[in-house]
Amino acid sequence: MYKPISNKIDFAEMEREILSFWGKDSTFFKSMAERKTCPEFVFYDGPPFATGLPHYGHLLAGTIKDIVPRYQTMRGHYVDRRFGWDCHGLPVEYEVEQDLKISGKTEIEKMGVDKFNETCRGIVLRYTREWREIVTRMGRWVDFDRDYKTMEPTYMESIWWVFKSLWEKGLIYEGSKILPYCPRCSTPLSNFETNQGYRDVTDPAITIRFKLDKEPNSYVLAWTTTPWTLPSNMALAVGKDITYVKVKEKDAAYYLAKDRFVEYYKKPEQYESVSEVKGADLVGLTYEPLFPYFADKKAEGAFRVVSADFVSTEDGTGVVHIAPGFGEDDYRLGLMERIPAVCPVDEEGRFTAVIKDYIGQEVKKADHAILARLKDEKKLVHRSQILHSYPHCWRCDTPLIYRAISTWFVKVEQIKDRLIEANKQVHWVPEHLRDGRFGKWLEGARDWAISRNRYWGTPLPVWRSKDGEELLCVGSIKELEQLCGCKVGDLHKHNVDKLEIPSKKGKGSLKRIPEVLDCWFESGAMPYAQAHYPFENKEHFEK
Repeated sequence: MYKPISNKIDFAEMEREILSFWGKDSTFFKSMAERKTCPEFVFYDGPPFATGLPHYGHLLAGTIKDIVPRYQTMRGHYVDRRFGWDCHGLPVEYEVEQDLKISGKTEIEKMGVDKFNETCRGIVLRYTREWREIVTRMGRWVDFDRDYKTMEPTYMESIWWVFKSLWEKGLIYEGSKILPYCPRCSTPLSNFETNQGYRDVTDPAITIRFKLDKEPNSYVLAWTTTPWTLPSNMALAVGKDITYVKVKEKDAAYYLAKDRFVEYYKKPEQYESVSEVKGADLVGLTYEPLFPYFADKKAEGAFRVVSADFVSTEDGTGVVHIAPGFGEDDYRLGLMERIPAVCPVDEEGRFTAVIKDYIGQEVKKADHAILARLKDEKKLVHRSQILHSYPHCWRCDTPLIYRAISTWFVKVEQIKDRLIEANKQVHWVPEHLRDGRFGKWLEGARDWAISRNRYWGTPLPVWRSKDGEELLCVGSIKELEQLCGCKVGDLHKHNVDKLEIPSKKGKGSLKRIPEVLDCWFESGAMPYAQAHYPFENKEHFEK
């Protein structure tokens, strides 16, 4: 007897009946067992965070992730499908800070890193039940029972192996660079993370006059949208081939680009143009520091006019204010011109003691006080506002700042050509992405800042002597146990930071550097780490 079919079809109820049958029958696992001896099609499922519920983007990606394995299974392949969970990083830490009603590294360290990390561990899989229900409800076949977690010691150990492999190839280095930085999370972000958080904001756009040393009553006009960087000004940049005019106004004269003249002087006939010069003729002129905090840097080559190829006349005055501690172009120019770099901003984005008039103030909030002072001192020539796209932290929505930071990098630029060549061998769907969006991204790839000044993540496996001269990279739990002479279980920061390694050069004990790895490094290592390669499954993985 066939079951009667109503002429009123309830598709939702039909789906529930089918899902119930699949569950009772173990249909998915039977389909896997049936293909066990067939040629394997390797499928990797990138892990989501379980600190939030699935959204439309997850469902869309999940549908595609279901279609491909089903199709390959129908073609006679065995397709293993393990679900995984991204457990580390700022998303989890931010969630915990919200739950505990704390904010910032100071409060975390006051609480205790061990307690903070264990709290992270406790909430990291908060929504796994909901994820499982929703993914199953959408009809996707995936193995939740053998799921992997990026916080498991086996997973983290494989990440250490990946890191040490790069270390031994000379692809890891520590360096100081200008990086996007979240003052609320107190950590640098990668360019990829930064690109996720752009939004339109209104900022002050101001023109400042810098008084020249050897030309009486003469000034150079410079434009900026970051007033808080002006106390750290070290130079002014012009374009060597740009034409500049010296304009006399009342009892003072001002240099600015000829192409920008009409933007500042709406009635040019009312002002006298004293002379025209090329930017190259202005190079070498010195000027009075805008603020007194770093006046002694003049002896080191600061407070002079230099030329730079990034200067344009598209906006502003055609003169760029240079603060090497807070801008990527500024930093490179500073190195080239031997201009000192200063960075009087702490981990929380507040002015340090050297900026005594604004000590402890958040830099963006200090804009108003700085502008008021410049106006009182008659150094502020023009003030307006600009609507522009500005990066924010992808997790906490705080406006980022750019500052000089010592961090650890992967030498992506050294292997960029190999990455581009490998990308050409990839079958992309749609095909235009290969040479389009993704290909262009690879062409512009820069060294990857992989360290984070945070707590809940895979620790960088580097131990260093107090004088910094002896460095040791550890690639496994067994190696660490042999080096420190004790049993090692959990690899998180609050545990491994207690472990010291005797120096081989008589320098006492080596201690681990404080940073943890970018959680995207962990996600990228997933093909190795979810199999605990090379410590397990070596033969199968390399087959």
